[in-house]
Amino acid sequence: MKKLLTIVMTVLTATVFGQNFQGQIVYQNTYTSKLPNVTSEQFSTMMGSTQNYIIKDGDYKSSTNGTMFQWQLYINKDNKLYNKMSNSETVFWNDGATNPDGILKIEVNKGVTEVLGHKCDEIVFTCKSGIQKYYFNSKISVEPSIFTGHLFGNWYDYLKVAKALPLKMVIENAQFTLTSIATEIKEMKLDAKEFQLSKNTKTVKSPY
Repeated sequence: MKKLLTIVMTVLTATVFGQNFQGQIVYQNTYTSKLPNVTSEQFSTMMGSTQNYIIKDGDYKSSTNGTMFQWQLYINKDNKLYNKMSNSETVFWNDGATNPDGILKIEVNKGVTEVLGHKCDEIVFTCKSGIQKYYFNSKISVEPSIFTGHLFGNWYDYLKVAKALPLKMVIENAQFTLTSIATEIKEMKLDAKEFQLSKNTKTVKSPY
C-alpha cells in the first residue's frame, strides 16, 4: 500500500487564454486496475472520479471526490506538494525538487485529438514507472520557468515541452491506467487564499 500511495501522489501531480492560465479545469478520471486485489471501481472510489484543478501563477491545487485522497496543494515558494488523505488530519508533504520517476524517451505528435473544441498535440513519456501521455493546446499556456524546481511527477519536464496545461492524460504504470479528460475549462481570477494552508494545519514529511 505504501508503494501504491507513492505512485498515486506522483500521478496526481499529475493545468490560456493569456500569458499564464489562471482559473479552473475540471477533469473526469477513470482508473483501470492491473492489481488482482484492487478493482477499477475501488481505485476510482478511493482516488476520485472527478478532479477540480485550480491554478494561479506558480501555485495550484487539485481536489477530488475520492474517499481516500482529498486534495493536493503545490505552494511554489516552498517548492512542496501537500497531500491530504481522509484518514489523517496531518497533511503530508513531498519535496518538489525530488523525483522518484525518470524519463527514458520523449515523443511529440501533432494534432492527435480534440478536447472541448481544442485541437491537441501529444507528448509521450516513456518512464521508469511506465508510459505517460499528455494532450495539450498552446492556448491553455503556462510559463515553464515558474516551475523550474518542480521535478516531482515529471512536471517541469512536461512543461518544458508543452508550455501548456494538459487537457487529457493517460498514465500507465504497473498498478493501473489512469485516463483523465477535461470536461470544463474556466478562466477566472482566484484569491491567493485558495493556495494557503490554514494556520493550524499540522504538516510532516511524507513517508510515501
